[in-house]
Amino acid sequence: MSTPDSEPSLYAAREPIFPRRVKGTFRTLKWWIMGITLGIYYLTPWLRWDRGPSLPDQAVLVDLANRRFFFFMIEIWPHEFYFVAGLLIMAGLGLFLFTSAAGRVWCGYACPQTVWTDLFILVERWIEGDRNARVRLYKQKWDAEKIRKRAIKWTVWFLIGLATGGAWIFYFTDAPTLLRDLVTGQAHPVAYITMLILTATTFFFGGFAREQICIYACPWPRIQAAMVDEDTLTIAYRDWRGEPRGKQNVAGNGDCIDCMACVNVCPMGIDIRDGQQMACITCGLCIDACNDVMDKIGKPRDLIGYLALTDETRERAGQPPKSVWSHVFRPRTVLYTVLWAGVGVGLIVALFLRSPIDLNVTPVRNPTFVTLSDGSIRNAYDIRLRNMHGTDAQFAVSVTSDAAVTLALEGKDGLTVTVPANETMSQRIYLTAAPGTRAAEDDRTDVRIWVEELGTTNRVDHDTIFNGKEEGNG
Repeated sequence: MSTPDSEPSLYAAREPIFPRRVKGTFRTLKWWIMGITLGIYYLTPWLRWDRGPSLPDQAVLVDLANRRFFFFMIEIWPHEFYFVAGLLIMAGLGLFLFTSAAGRVWCGYACPQTVWTDLFILVERWIEGDRNARVRLYKQKWDAEKIRKRAIKWTVWFLIGLATGGAWIFYFTDAPTLLRDLVTGQAHPVAYITMLILTATTFFFGGFAREQICIYACPWPRIQAAMVDEDTLTIAYRDWRGEPRGKQNVAGNGDCIDCMACVNVCPMGIDIRDGQQMACITCGLCIDACNDVMDKIGKPRDLIGYLALTDETRERAGQPPKSVWSHVFRPRTVLYTVLWAGVGVGLIVALFLRSPIDLNVTPVRNPTFVTLSDGSIRNAYDIRLRNMHGTDAQFAVSVTSDAAVTLALEGKDGLTVTVPANETMSQRIYLTAAPGTRAAEDDRTDVRIWVEELGTTNRVDHDTIFNGKEEGNG
C-alpha cells in the first residue's frame, strides 16, 4: 500500500485463475483439437516411410547434418528453401483469413500455448479437483495434503514437459536411435540441453504463466485489431437482452442472473460482459457455460455467442442477424482465400515440375582466361551437380554457343560424370576457343552449359560468359 509521500506501484501481482469445468459444444471441440494436435506432435517422429537404402526412413525429418527436410514422399533440399518460405506465407495468410472471419480462433483452439495450458489444467483438475477445491487448496496452508497434491501435479507437469522437449528433438534425427542414446547417456549434449530448455519452458508457460503469455508476451492480441472489422465474428454478450442483471422473478430484469458462470470457466479470467477485451482468446467456453444456465432457467440460448458488430446493430433494432456464411464469405476473406490458394497451387505445381537434377556454374576469375601455347583461349568453370535421386546417376555435360568452343572435364577422358545418390559433386570444366575464332577474339561470348541425365529426359542448363582476348584484355 502506498503512502501519501510514495509513488503508487505500477505492478500488480498475478491473481491465479482456476477455470471451472464446463461441458458443451465448444469444450468438446477444444478436446478434439487438443487430442489431434498433441497426437500429431508426439507421434509423428515415430512414423516410418521407406525411401530406399540410402535415405532415412523417418516420415518427417529435419536432417540438419545433410541439410535436407523430409516429409513423407517429399524431399526438400537447401536450394529449394522457397518451399518452406511458401508454407510460411500460407500460414500467415491462413492466420489473417481465420482472424478476419472469426477473430482469435487460432488463439482459442490451436495455439500451442492454449493446447498445452488446457492439458496442464486437465491434470490440475484431475489431481486437485474442480474450481472450488483448487481455490481452497491454494488458500490452504502448506500441510501434508497440499504438499502431496502439488508434488504429484508438478511431477506430471514435468513429465509432460519432458515428453514435449523429447518429441521436438526427435524431429531432427532418427527417433528410435536418439531415444536409445538419450537413455544410455550417449546422446550429444545439445540434445540434452534442448530437452532441458523445452521442458522448463513448457513446465513454466503451461503451469504458471498461462494467460500472461497471451496477454504480455504474445504480439498477436495487438496485431489482430488490424485483421478484424465490423463483420468479423467474435464472442460477445447480448447486453440488450441480459441487462439489467438479477433474479428472474423480479420484473424488468434481463436474462442474465449474474451467476458468474461465464467468468468462472474463462481460462483468461475475464468477464465477457464487460465487452471485447485484448485478453479474450474467443475459446467459446463462456458460451457453453451460459447456455447451460439458460437451459436450466428456461431462457433462450446464446445470451453469449459469436456475434459481429453489424449483427449487434441489427438485433438492437429488432432485426434478425445475418447468416454466418455472409460473415465468413465477404470480399476481404475471399481475397485472403484466393491468395492462400494461389500460393498453395504454386507450391504444388513447383513441386511436381522440379527437376531431380540441379546445376550451378561458377566461372573461375583468377585468371579470367588462359592463353595456351597454340594461341587458344581457355576459360575454367567450377560446376556443382546435384543428384536428387535415391540411386547413382550418370550425367553428360555439353555446351552450346553461337561461337565455336570446345568442352573438356578435368580428370575425365570423356564428357560424362557419375554423381552418387542424394549427393552434390563439384567438377571443374574447361571451355576452349581456337585462335582467330570469334569467341577467342571477342571480349564476351554467351555460352550455355547443359547437363543431361543419361537414360532419361532430365536436362538442365546454365547460361554464363566466355571471356576472350579483345584488345586491352591480354
